[in-house]
Amino acid sequence: MWSHRSWPGHSLPSAERLRHYASWCDAVEGNTTFYAIPARETVASWAAQTDVDFRFVLKLPKVITHERRLTDAGEPLRAFLYAIEPLGPRAHALWIQLPGSFAPADVPTLSRFLGGLPQSHRYAVEVRHQAFFTDDNAARLLASALTTAGAEWVPFDTTAFFARPPTSDAERDAWTKKPRVPLRSLALTDRPIVRYLGRDDPARTVEGWQHWVDVTATWLREGRTPTMFVHTPDNADAPALARRFHDEVRARVPELDPLPEPIPVEPLTLF
Repeated sequence: MWSHRSWPGHSLPSAERLRHYASWCDAVEGNTTFYAIPARETVASWAAQTDVDFRFVLKLPKVITHERRLTDAGEPLRAFLYAIEPLGPRAHALWIQLPGSFAPADVPTLSRFLGGLPQSHRYAVEVRHQAFFTDDNAARLLASALTTAGAEWVPFDTTAFFARPPTSDAERDAWTKKPRVPLRSLALTDRPIVRYLGRDDPARTVEGWQHWVDVTATWLREGRTPTMFVHTPDNADAPALARRFHDEVRARVPELDPLPEPIPVEPLTLF
């Protein structure tokens, strides 16, 4: 997601919005790929709008993860990998988001699927079944399968969001859709990926991410390369909040490179 009606740059032609977004943040979640495999030409335009070190975390199509549940998915997987090839190193990780019904008993299926993936990409898995967070044996089983494959476990932290009842229409809508799972903040690889959902009130969002400021700073000191995605129910302030999160981490780890200066939406004038 790199375009929102409330974000700077939304007034630009659609072909220029990613370039503008990339001047605010240096990573993006590719959520649209969950619904349809993009045309290779479209992906090539994404590459043309971003620097080589920009990070795309692209979600595998739902036909692979939800409809075929990682079984007999060779054809759509090959089509997806072919489509995203123009990104090259910008494809930071391929994101395998599994449905809430994907249970510990399904981990062998995940292991077989991961074992058959090409080594040219990194992989990150998001699970939503409660047992992976409340049953130590289930958590160990999943962590072992991911570690064997060199894949990361992506936490989707909604604890700050669910800490208080919703107060806006966007929050009420998210209240019924987002997963409620316990907090998990252990990295399995040198490239941890975190998804964090705050509130529409920026103060509540900042309050809720302090744990992640600590964890991210620690990961950086350990030599890891974390990627953090900041969401709110309406996402209106997400780019500015992401930059604020980066600033808070950089205050702990001064050697962390600053984010780029955002491209002005309107041309600069003398008056």
